[in-house]
Formats: sequence, structure tokens, C-alpha cells
Amino acid sequence: MNLPPPSGEMPCYPPPAFSGHEFSASAAADPTELTITRPLLEEALAAKPALAALSTEEKKAVLLSMADALEADTPAILAANALDLAAAQDTISPVMQDRLRLTQGRIADMAAGVRAVAALPDPVGRTLASHTLPNGLQVNKASVPLGVIAIIYESRPNVTSDAASLTFQAGSVCVLRGGKESIHSNTAIVSALHKALTQHHLPTALVSLVTDTTRASANELMQAVGYIDLLIPRGGASLIQTCVNQAKVPCIQTGTGICHIYVDGDADLQKALSVVENAKTSRPSVCNAAEVCLVHRDIAPDFLPQLWDRLVVRRREAGQPPVELRLDPKAMEVLGRGIPAGYDDFDTEFLDYILAVRVVDSVEEAIAHINCHSTGHSEAILTQTRAHADLFTRLVDSAAVYVNASTRFTDGGQFGLGCEMGISTQKLHARGPMGLEELTSYKYVIHGDGQIR
Repeated sequence: MNLPPPSGEMPCYPPPAFSGHEFSASAAADPTELTITRPLLEEALAAKPALAALSTEEKKAVLLSMADALEADTPAILAANALDLAAAQDTISPVMQDRLRLTQGRIADMAAGVRAVAALPDPVGRTLASHTLPNGLQVNKASVPLGVIAIIYESRPNVTSDAASLTFQAGSVCVLRGGKESIHSNTAIVSALHKALTQHHLPTALVSLVTDTTRASANELMQAVGYIDLLIPRGGASLIQTCVNQAKVPCIQTGTGICHIYVDGDADLQKALSVVENAKTSRPSVCNAAEVCLVHRDIAPDFLPQLWDRLVVRRREAGQPPVELRLDPKAMEVLGRGIPAGYDDFDTEFLDYILAVRVVDSVEEAIAHINCHSTGHSEAILTQTRAHADLFTRLVDSAAVYVNASTRFTDGGQFGLGCEMGISTQKLHARGPMGLEELTSYKYVIHGDGQIR
């Protein structure tokens, strides 16, 4: 099927050229160039055998102790978070401050996430495949840890415990480098996790925190060949693009989410209003929040006024932040009010109470728009026509594609993965929420009886 090109005022551009580095057989990074992170990275490497020696039950016991330590240290973590919030008052928006804010309930959720990871099957040491060759060699494919995983992330301190628990259960050492806006919170969280490691007589370097929050430390992690086996950036588009373009170590592209919801011509309007409201307003500062709503022309005269009432009028009356609708010419014509969509509005991750709205003529045009403007994160179709749903799920090329549900479910915890390291928007080696399986590699173990070639 040939899909129509997106029409109107929104030109279709190719995706950003994340060319990255070609990984060659170059030598490890010159230790003299790692002036900030070298001691920490050497300790992380030295800690690997201690983790490799642990049994599944021993790892589970450590994780449960980590969860207990987070809850026990709640007052200290909240006090540290208050310092970060105070410093952020004049530097980041209220929506981004919400990403930074911890509460007793959020810390309890962090602990619950660690316990959920502990309850998952151990991903290390599994036989993924096995076969015997005609010469009698038995070839086994076995899952193994990646080694040392570095995570560069922004704002959200809950990433600290999520990343630490996932990498630990996956048998890898983690090196955490959060942003300056959350340094006090991250330090307090890692301090709690270190108490659990010490309780089990394990090196605290298994969970390492880079306390230098300058760009220099991030750049060193990107260059640390021979120390870091995988780098995962988790944050805004600028951070991710910088890591993908500049890293000499293997890097996963994660997170940036220009997520779309397409409301088809026969959609249940009340359900559609609820889904769009949830996807946009439940937590607009996260990457799985909807940024664009596409509406079929047949229902636009009914749906768009109700959407305005739901997202603008009712929210303002309830004392909640109203959503700013940025409308294409057809949507503006239907509503007769609102803000005209700008040149970049259909290619912007707003992370705020802003929603770009476009009227389309068909499901095919919606698919063409999404594949042109999406970052490959999460998209949804709201429809009662099975053929349209099947076409949408087959042709939309994103990590998560929904039928009649909110994009806000793209989350490791919601997918039953315990929690997540991030949401990969690339295709190799991981795609979508990255749980334990995506944090392991594999090797071949071959058993023979004196065979020669």
C-alpha cells in the first residue's frame, strides 16, 4: 500500500542523522585522559568478580536489603531532595520540578520497584538455545552479564534506584551519572543502597555514582573504552543526541518521545476524550506523554469542541493547568479559536501542557504523518474498525503501538518488567522498555570430546 505523503503546512523531514562513531578495534581509553572518572571506573571494574560470584538467591537478598534501606533512609532522602528542589525553583519549569520531586509515596514506589526486580527470574546463566552438531559438538547459547553499564540521566532521582536494581539483578556493575539538579537526591539514594551492599559484605563500587556533574565527566564516560561495556543516556533529545554522536563506547538511543494519538472516524468519543486526557495530562513531563493528536475529519466537528471543553475549560475551572492546543488550519477552522500550530510544533517534545492537533482525511494519512514526524517511541489509534487497527499496528514503525489505550503505559513496570532502564527507540539490540533481558548479552559454550577440525 502506498501511503499518501503528509499534506499541508508540515513538511516531512528525514529522522535526525544519528551517525555515531564507527566502533573499531582501537585501544582502550588513555587512562591519563580520564582525569575525573578514572578511579571510580577502575573500582567498578575491580568489583565485577564479587557480583559474578553471587547466586540467584544471594542477589535477591541484596536487592531486598536495598529496598529496605531506601525506606529506612526516607527522611534523609527527602531532606536531600528538598535541597535540590530549592535550588531548582528559578532554574527549571514547574512541570520539570515535578520530575525532580520525591515524596514518601514516591520513595515507597522506588522500594517496591526494587522488590519487583528481585522477584523476577534471574536473567543470567539461562540456556537460550542448544543444539548438537553432526560431529558431536554440543553448542549452547547462554545469557551472560554485559559487564559495566553507565547511565547518564537527568532530573528524575527514581532512575537511580531503578538502574541500580536492574543492573545488579542482571549481573552488571552500574556507573550512575545524574544531572546537577538532582545531585543531593542521587547521593542520598546511593548512600542507602551502599548500606545494603555493605551489610552483605560487597564492594560499594557495584553501584557507583559520579558526583562531578560537569560536562567533562559525561564526556569521559562516553570515551571510556575498555571500562564501560554499554552507555545508556536517559533524558532530553540534546543529551541523547550528544551521546549517540560522540560516544566511543556502545550506546543505546532512548527516551525522546513525540508520541501520537490518532482518533479514527468511528472512535468512541467519550473513551477517546479520556484516553487523550490521560495521555497528555496525567504526567506531561515524561517521554510517554502524548504530544500530538490526529483527528479524522468526519468526527472533528464533534470531537474537537469536546476536547477543548475537556482539556481547557474544565481543567481551568478545576484549578488545574489547562492544555494549550496548537492547531493546524483545519482544526483552527473547526474550533474557531486557539493557537495556530507553528513550524516546529509537530516535531517537538513539549514535556508540558501543550498538545499539537491536526485534522487528517484518513487512517492512511495519519500513519504517513506519524512515520514522518515520530521519534519511534509510542503511538495509539482509537478506533472501532478492526481493519484500521490492523493497518495501523502493521505500518506504524514505533517501539510501542496501542489500540484503544493510552500511550502512558509504555513503562517497564506497567509491562511487567519490574522497572526499566529506559525506553529504547532504536532497533538494535533493544527496543521499547529495557528490562532485565535487554541488560544481558550471551556467549556460546561448546562441549566436545576431543573433536578437531
